[in-house]
Formats: sequence, C-alpha cells, structure tokens
Amino acid sequence: MAAEMQAVDDVIRRRLTSEVALVDQIANYIVGAGGKRIRPRLVLLFSRALSFTGSSRFELAAIIEFIHTATLLHDDVVDESALRRGRATANALFGNAASVLVGDFLYSRAFQLMVEVGRMRVLDVLADATNVIAEGEVLQLMNMHDADLAVEDYLRVIRYKTAKLFEASARLGAVIADAPREIEDACANFGRSLGTAFQLIDDLLDYEGDPAALGKNVGDDLREGKPTLPLLFAMSHGTPEESALIRHAIEQGEVERLGEIVQIVRRTGAIDATREAARREADHAREQLAALPDSEAKALLLELCLKSVERSS
Repeated sequence: MAAEMQAVDDVIRRRLTSEVALVDQIANYIVGAGGKRIRPRLVLLFSRALSFTGSSRFELAAIIEFIHTATLLHDDVVDESALRRGRATANALFGNAASVLVGDFLYSRAFQLMVEVGRMRVLDVLADATNVIAEGEVLQLMNMHDADLAVEDYLRVIRYKTAKLFEASARLGAVIADAPREIEDACANFGRSLGTAFQLIDDLLDYEGDPAALGKNVGDDLREGKPTLPLLFAMSHGTPEESALIRHAIEQGEVERLGEIVQIVRRTGAIDATREAARREADHAREQLAALPDSEAKALLLELCLKSVERSS
C-alpha cells in the first residue's frame, strides 16, 4: 500500500499548513511521529475492495488521520502523558494549552476537508463518530480509579473511544463506493470489532510489552488509574491479598509495586484471557468480510485481523 499511503501523506502535508507558526510546528510534530496509520488504511482497503479508485479516498483517509491525531493531542493532556511513539508528547514539549488548541485546529481542518468532499453521508458518519469519541473520553474520565468497574462498562469505553473511529473509517470506504447499506454495515461492524481487538491488545501490552517497542512506559495505564481488562481479570482470579494490592494501585494510581502486579497479571492468566477476548473480536471482524467479493484488498483485511491480535507493539 506504499503508493496509496504516500498519496494520503501528500494530502496531510498539503492541508496541515497554517499561517500560525506554532500550529504548524505542533501539528507537524505529532503527525510526523508516524504510527501504524491503521484507520486511514481501512478507508483505502475497503474502498479498493469495493472497486472505488477515485482520489477522494485519499482526502477521507487524511480526514481520519487528522481526527485521530486531534484525539491523541487531547488524550495526552488529559492523561498527563510524557511519551508517545517513543517521543516526548506535544504537551510535554509545548504545554497543555497549545496542545489542546492545536487539537481543535486539526478537528476543524478535518471538517473543512469533509465539506470539500461534498458528501452529506460522509459528514453524517464523521459528525456522529467525533461526538461518540468525545463521550468515550468523558466515560473513561468517570471510570478512572474505579476498581469496581464492570467489564461491560470497560468495553463500552473501548467501543466509544477507540473502536468508533475504526468503525467510521471502514464505513467510509463503503460510503464513497456507493455500496448498498447492508455492505456498508458489514464494513462498519468489521471496523468496530477490529478496533475493539486493537485496544484490548494495547491494554494487554501495558503489562507484557517492551517499552522500546511500545513507545510508551509500561505501567502507564495503572499510573493513570485505568482499570483495564488485565487488571479486572487478575483481581477476580487472584488471592484476596493480590486483589487488594491491585485495587489499591488502581484507586491510588500507584506503580511502586508494579513488578508484583505484573507477576499477578501473568500468573492469573489475565494476559491470555485478554488476548483471547481480542481474538474473539478479530474473528467477528473476519466474519463480516464474507459480504465482500474476493480480492487482494480483502486478503489484506483478513491479514490485518490476524496481526492486530498477534502484535507485540
């Protein structure tokens, strides 16, 4: 997909410019950090799988990346993060106020591009997505330091905060291809399940991953008081003493005994249970592709399901 992704990067660079120097500096810093760019890839792969080759797919992919980047800027301020993708976060370098405002710039630039695409259905999908993502951010904030969080409520945050943009990305590939609504819904279901699997693995890697590969500090979720599935599972399957230790760490955001907690997470089978939950989501995503004709793009989407679960960074 190198040529197509290059076309998306060209749109990003062309439309990222601002007459305000600090906006240029911060926006280019965060977008230039790279990343997997899975969301824009979904736009391209689904449009290709449905035989759409118009240039508007590159604009839509860039819009998705702008929205995603805006959420990262805002996330890092809320989470007080200092490291992302192996580099200092924008808020650590430029301050919280500048990061929030440049995130707003990226959101508004994304909507400018949507208007230029000229499809009301595109505006409908992305307006809904950005609204749900904002609700997910607030839900996550409400759940911080809550060791009694139900797994269903944890998954709801993932569906809203992470999976919704995956869902929108996949749906947009079908929208611009003028696919029937049942095909559009199948694509959206794929994106939702893939995004859920992707976040489950992200949460797992906070207790299993290598900081150099992850590009963030292991234990950051615990430090922020996030009750993720590995911790919730370990609390319900550990000894009373182990559960009490994890509960205290979540409630206080303490990582002094992180090494012990990681051992508990591993001993109770929480790592395997979380990966299995991600695998079920990826399997559900793969089932949705039965609605698409066989193609190279479909094969790549199938491969993406596998890689999303087996990745280590």
